[in-house]
Parts: sequence; C-alpha cells; structure tokens
Amino acid sequence: MKQLQLFFIVCFFCVFAGLSAQNRETKIDLQVQGAASPEKVLKRKVAIVRFSNETQYGKGIFYDKENDPMAKQALDNLSNKLASTGKFMLLERSDLDKIVEEGKLAGTGYDKIGADYVIVGSITEFGRKNVGDANLISRSKMQVAEAAVSLRLIDVSSGLIIYSEEAKGEAELKTKTTLGVGGTAGYDATLSDKAISAAISQLVENVINNLMDRPWKAYFLAVDGNDIFITGGAAQGLSVGDVFVVKEKGKSVKNPQTGVTMELPGKEVGKIKVTFMGGETPESQFSLIEFTDGKIDTNDLSKYYIEEIK
Repeated sequence: MKQLQLFFIVCFFCVFAGLSAQNRETKIDLQVQGAASPEKVLKRKVAIVRFSNETQYGKGIFYDKENDPMAKQALDNLSNKLASTGKFMLLERSDLDKIVEEGKLAGTGYDKIGADYVIVGSITEFGRKNVGDANLISRSKMQVAEAAVSLRLIDVSSGLIIYSEEAKGEAELKTKTTLGVGGTAGYDATLSDKAISAAISQLVENVINNLMDRPWKAYFLAVDGNDIFITGGAAQGLSVGDVFVVKEKGKSVKNPQTGVTMELPGKEVGKIKVTFMGGETPESQFSLIEFTDGKIDTNDLSKYYIEEIK
C-alpha cells in the first residue's frame, strides 16, 4: 500500500512539474510575441550655440568668460542628456555672437549655423551655503548648492523663440557627529555640478517634447540631370525606401502686432521616395530621391522643403 501511495505522489509531482514548465514556456512565448519593434525616429539637427554664466560666482580678477567652468559643465550636461535620447543629431557650435554678426540673420534667423533648432542657455542664479545644527550630544552640518538655469529654444527657419523656461535645482551634502563620533566632510566642489544638473533635468523633457512635436524637415540641395538631391542621410535616421511629402513654402508676412516676419503654412505639391544615400560625415550626408507624385520647379529649389508624413 505504501508503495502504491508513493507511486501516486511521484506521478502527481511529475504532472505538476510538466504543467508548470508548460506555463513558463507559454509566458515566454507571449512575451516574445508581444515585444514591440523599435519606433523609427528621424533625428532633428540641434545646436547648443551658447551656455553662459550670468552670475557673479567664481568671477575673480582673472576670470575668462570664454572658458567659464560652470558654463562649460552646463553645456556638456545638456548635450549628454539630449544625446542619450537618440532623437537628435547634435552639432558643435560656439560663439553665437560671431555667427550672428557674420550671418546678419538675414531677417530669418540663425541661417549660418546649419541646424534646424538652436538652444541658448544661461545660469542665472547660483549660490552655496552651510547650514549647521548643534545640541548637547550631536552636531550636524549640511552643505547646500542652489542653481537656476534658463533655456531658450529657437526655430532656425523663422528665428522665433518657440520655448523658453527657467528652472531651479538644489544639491546637498549632510554630515552628523554624535559625541564626537561620525563622519565629516570638507568642501565638496561636485555639489555645484549636481545643482546645475538638477535644474537642467527639469527643463530637458519640455525641450525634447517641443522638438519632437514639430515635424522633421529637409531641403533640396541640387538637381543634376535626372538626379535630385536632398539634405539628410543615415545619421538622421533616413533609410532607402522612406517616403516624404514635399511642400511649397508659404507666403512671408509681417505680423502687425509683433513686427516679426512669419511664414504661412506650406502647401503640399508632391511626394518623394529615397533611392540612395551618401556622404562621409553626418553634416555632409545627402539622399537621392525620386518623385512618386507631383513635381516642383527645379529652377527654384529654395521655394520647397521636405517634411515627414505624420
């Protein structure tokens, strides 16, 4: 009888183990089948043309505005946060004032920069303080760094500020001793970087959303016989076979309220398909296209632009 009971117990565990394994396999299969393919992203060309330190912190007699460590740290921090998203092609640009003077803006924006959008940033506030607390048996000390950062996002095609905001960040380091026992900490220079990074982090998501809400654009480069070339290539996420819409630029009018020249919405005139891509560097890449619908006046390519299909 005992042998028969042992036999049934063994059979039960075998069946249960088999069902468990089958369930695990089913779950794995469902997870694999439910995995979503990565979304195709057309990268916007963005340049951070200036990040300045507008505070008086650290500005001594030998202060060099062109090599401000806080401004450089803020620029690198913002660049890293944007690059980590994989949605942007960041262009190295500096000395905005010289670029503006060279291009004279031509009434249309930062036309000498080569980006779709530019970001201008500044550290508007910065300070450090020590906060202490002491009683009969314990002492505590806290180092606090506070920073405020302002960012402006500018559309190169119009020269208009499409997003502007300021945010504040804070970083702290606290030490405590009890009856003379505990940790102590000297001056922590990294708190400055952490406070600036905290402020930038609050703005980055809004910058990304503003950029991605606007359609990706490209422009016609040249026509050589039957070959038509446009800007953009693999570095911006283009692939052979991609289809885009071609639009004729809208009329430029002057806003009577602001005095700013603005462009009316464009009109669709056709569709194109990418047939070949070339170029050695991200900034010099191009694509060869063919029209699948409509046509343009090849004698005046500046009248048109290419836009992604939403």
